[in-house]
Amino acid sequence: MARAEETSDQLCAAYPVRGGDGPSSYAVNSVYQRGAVAAAKEFISKAIEEKLGTEILLSSKTFRIADLGCAVGPNSFFSAENIIDAVQLKYKSQGLNSQTLEFQVFFNDITANDFNKLFRSLPSNRQYYAAGVPGSFYGRLFPNASINLFHSAFAIPWMSQVPKAVMDRNGPAWNTGRIFYSDASDEVVSAYEAQNAEDMERFLHARAQEIVSGGLMVFFIPGRPDGTPHSHTLPNVIYQILGSCLMDLARKGVVDEEKVDSFNIPNYLMSSKELENAVEQNGCFSIERRENLDHFFAHDTVYKSPQLLASQIRASLEGLFKQQFGDEILDELFELYGKKLEEQQSMVESGKAVVFLVVLRRLAN
Repeated sequence: MARAEETSDQLCAAYPVRGGDGPSSYAVNSVYQRGAVAAAKEFISKAIEEKLGTEILLSSKTFRIADLGCAVGPNSFFSAENIIDAVQLKYKSQGLNSQTLEFQVFFNDITANDFNKLFRSLPSNRQYYAAGVPGSFYGRLFPNASINLFHSAFAIPWMSQVPKAVMDRNGPAWNTGRIFYSDASDEVVSAYEAQNAEDMERFLHARAQEIVSGGLMVFFIPGRPDGTPHSHTLPNVIYQILGSCLMDLARKGVVDEEKVDSFNIPNYLMSSKELENAVEQNGCFSIERRENLDHFFAHDTVYKSPQLLASQIRASLEGLFKQQFGDEILDELFELYGKKLEEQQSMVESGKAVVFLVVLRRLAN
């Protein structure tokens, strides 16, 4: 049985996306994520049709789904409906009466997440029983063998913490003048790589205990195309530009440069090889299906609109910046960011982007 301390948020810093309903909220500014989920609807349907075993459907009259890193909706609700529709079709294709099947969806995020917004937004016509599960997904969240299908969209790149080596002021990985690893020294990159490998092992180890034998995990993971340097990956490019805005404010005396030096975004973009290695090292799952989603409508919508992109990034990262620098600089920082994104639009458009669509299946114990 998992101990309480293993399920706590001590495993990661609690910096949620911006809650509420306002114009700067994540609920309003998550067009990119919603677009990717919509573009991958067929992928989810096929994965469940082809890979979900009949024994899973027959094992219980309740099918349990967990969405990891749910934020505040509405994308999580859309994903839940897609999964449920696909499971019902699978159920009917086996000659079973889908009317007897019930669904329970667990919405998970860190404890600081705006669960009130999430619960207020739940669709009134939903086909499932809903529950919130606060806590870091780098530890245990559920009882043994209790979940039939795990889903996560865009959350896995967020690490449990900034690598300790990067926070050592006297160490070789001290990241002076930058807020990210992509254009930093080899020592900084190595520290991020090591932290990601450690996090992925903890993540997969926890899920391996919580999921039923033969259960599926369906993930959308923004990543780095194989062979692409970290500094040429699109999300990393936009973080580099954001870091340059902070340094501009530091030179103007708006923020303390030392605070910039000690600030790093805990996010890492894996290559497909790194993902495969993590799964292989864990040994509890097989990769049943994988596709690369590297172009969809929302991608163009967001990345070709500097102001929209700045709003999307602010909704996701505002909590991190507020914790380090206070909220007084946020408007000035992101106004400058929008201008720089426009000035450097060609640099943004040259960045390489990919979202890995991955289906893992729990091997028999």
